[in-house]
Amino acid sequence: MKQIILVVNCGSSSLKLALFDENENKLASALAERLNRNDAFAKIDDDNRTVVLPNGANHKQALQALVSTLRERHLMPGTPTSIGHRVVHGGETFREAILIDNDVVKAIEDCASLAPLHNPVALAGIEATLEQFPDIPQIAVFDTAYHQTLAPRAYLYALPESYYRDWSVRRYGFHGISHFFMANEAARRLDKSPATTSIISAHLGNGCSITAIKDGLSVDTSMGLTPLEGLVMGTRSGDIDPSIFSYLCSRGMSLSEVDRALNHESGLLGISGQTNDMRSLCELADQGHEPSALAIEIFCFRLAKYVGAMMASLSCLDALVFTGGIGENSSRVREKTLSHLALLGFNMDADMNAHHGRYSDGRIDDAASRFPVLIIPTNEELVIAREAARLAAIS
Repeated sequence: MKQIILVVNCGSSSLKLALFDENENKLASALAERLNRNDAFAKIDDDNRTVVLPNGANHKQALQALVSTLRERHLMPGTPTSIGHRVVHGGETFREAILIDNDVVKAIEDCASLAPLHNPVALAGIEATLEQFPDIPQIAVFDTAYHQTLAPRAYLYALPESYYRDWSVRRYGFHGISHFFMANEAARRLDKSPATTSIISAHLGNGCSITAIKDGLSVDTSMGLTPLEGLVMGTRSGDIDPSIFSYLCSRGMSLSEVDRALNHESGLLGISGQTNDMRSLCELADQGHEPSALAIEIFCFRLAKYVGAMMASLSCLDALVFTGGIGENSSRVREKTLSHLALLGFNMDADMNAHHGRYSDGRIDDAASRFPVLIIPTNEELVIAREAARLAAIS
């Protein structure tokens, strides 16, 4: 029987769908944004025609509208044979993808306090697809699962032990689906097996994280209890002195205001005062806007420091890998970051970097570089589709 795998990715105010066949060909994709608002909209692939959504559409209504449109346009050939869901937080309960049942739903609900913006909407997507496709195997694929191989020295904070024991306060890490894809794809490009490949994977987008991968397994990562920790990001501060929280509160800000500022008003947006889009920041910097130039410099300097830190978790390094929207497309970010790493032996080929590694199988290092440097486009949807097909086949 021909397989059709539906991938569902629910964001806090968005819904992404993708369809794959059994040969891992992507048949179609769809996107709904600004959900639960009066200006919600949706589209299929790159089609300029929008999909009509109810006023203030929620995730369930958006999914129904997108599936209906995919069928009307003959992009969904039949009923899906399996459905894969991206779930941001699986806590310590889930170390791998799993077939969804009532117990799994309950466990995802239990993790909601650790990801209040993401797990509830993932559950909304699961509920909507279970209602629309009640007899189809549904699989949860967790962003945190890949990092469950971290040792206590990497995941525990220097806090009273009871915080971890009673409240589950620890480093969980995120973007695990993307980092897992990097581990396997980098190994393929280096003509090695994943189990013998060690890389540093830098996922750079609006959210950014970096992971040390030793023999195919995550051994350290920058994001922590939440996705706020680590690198400078689009609107998130990344690492700061924890006392800034209490200091800002002493200046009259509420805890919720501080939380919002650090998650939604900081990072590239906060430093530049203009935008969190790296392309726009580069244009502004070229026009002489100094805060935008500074935002880029801080972003790259912090990233370079983390590359050096991640090397402490590895006994050897087969490659440094850039991925994500910024990692794949910003030659300036790669160049600036690598310029801070010359002491460690990283050297870049300017021409290959300018062409984003298109003519060199992703390689942008030069002959003098101590380590290979790769650009690899991420494909989280494909990982989810593979896991959904695999688990559906044995269910």
